[in-house]
Amino acid sequence: QVRLVESGGGSVQAGGSLTLSCAAAGYTFSGSCMGWLRQAPGKQQRDGIVSIDSNGRISYAPSVKGRFTISQDNAENTLYLLMNNLKPEDTATYYCATDCSHFSPQRTVVYGSVRDFRFRGQGTQVTVSS
Repeated sequence: QVRLVESGGGSVQAGGSLTLSCAAAGYTFSGSCMGWLRQAPGKQQRDGIVSIDSNGRISYAPSVKGRFTISQDNAENTLYLLMNNLKPEDTATYYCATDCSHFSPQRTVVYGSVRDFRFRGQGTQVTVSS
């Protein structure tokens, strides 16, 4: 059984930083697609913000590019999201996700693809105050 557990969320002031972690059980991140998505308050849709494909190519949403950095620790089987210069509009529940093995070979994995990854964690809340 695959289990993804996010941690590291919290409340910060605008301009601050947070690092989110996502620990996996029952699944190996290395060589897999993985990424982060978020759901803002009052929105029904979760939006992908960053992805890594199985070849290690990274894709960031324009809204976070230059401020957020995705990384992974294969030894710990953990995915990270370093978030700098946080803005109030970054307030959301953040989820990690993985597994795009069901994608067609022709489909390119980009940040928006994370919504369609097979497995997702329960989320961690990030609140940024102005």
